[in-house]
Amino acid sequence: MSVSQSPDLPSRLRVWIAAARPRTLSMALAPVFVGACFAHAFAGRVYFPPIFVAALSAMCIQIATNLFNDAGDFERGGDGPDRLGPKRAAASGLLAPGEIKRAAFGCFALAALGGLYLAVVGGWPIVALGALSLLSGWAYACGPAPISYTPLGELFVIAFFGFGAVGGTYWLAAGALAPEPMLAGLALGLFAAGVLMVNNVRDAAADARVGRRTLAIVAGPRASRILFAAMMAGPFLLLGVLIALAPQRTLWLAFGAAPLALAQAKRLYATPPGQELNAVLARTAQTQALFAFLLGLGALA
Repeated sequence: MSVSQSPDLPSRLRVWIAAARPRTLSMALAPVFVGACFAHAFAGRVYFPPIFVAALSAMCIQIATNLFNDAGDFERGGDGPDRLGPKRAAASGLLAPGEIKRAAFGCFALAALGGLYLAVVGGWPIVALGALSLLSGWAYACGPAPISYTPLGELFVIAFFGFGAVGGTYWLAAGALAPEPMLAGLALGLFAAGVLMVNNVRDAAADARVGRRTLAIVAGPRASRILFAAMMAGPFLLLGVLIALAPQRTLWLAFGAAPLALAQAKRLYATPPGQELNAVLARTAQTQALFAFLLGLGALA
């Protein structure tokens, strides 16, 4: 009996849902939420149909990137028995790499379909951002030189899950850019980079085995933890600048996420690489989501 036919394995739907990594979708949605809230607060306008389509397209790109990562890592030998993170569909034999890639391209097609509408609303800047997002989503784990195999992964995350997502949403809603959404984008991007840093600290040994040179490997254990602490502190320094730019807003509400951010910095510093870091990774994503919710709420209040 083949692996895919075994009655002891989860249903294919459950396998596909796990491969999509739904817990990471908050990193795609949080910047859209903040961009829309800032457009309403600072530009006095927001057009909800493109915001809704932007959120759906962002989720499709995130899922596609996750699927390409699943298949690409397996094909490069990166998901071996020493992997400490959650099981991957290709490495576990639950799905074939080819069908995972086809599903990823299908998600890209859905994102591109939404992008056609967004291009009409936002013009060529949105076309350029959308094209770069699709290309980078594929290049992150696939192609001749995957971004995830270099020290540039965190910069990629800051660019697309920070500046691009918040700034692009603000542009769609307001038809312009401003300093406030770009600073907010950098803040959210730092949190997203922190999620990746925890992932790479956890997987440093396995990644080095297959020739990866992530920032966690290049910087080393001690410097990686210092960088992560900076990624957790940076958004609150930027929040201080935002408050100075817009004292009439209650943006200070986002400081409510500071205790959770501090707790993750302490936990990563005290926890050696292992499966225990999976909890730190999840809490870091939750920290970003909480910061984004409170920041958006503060902008609207």
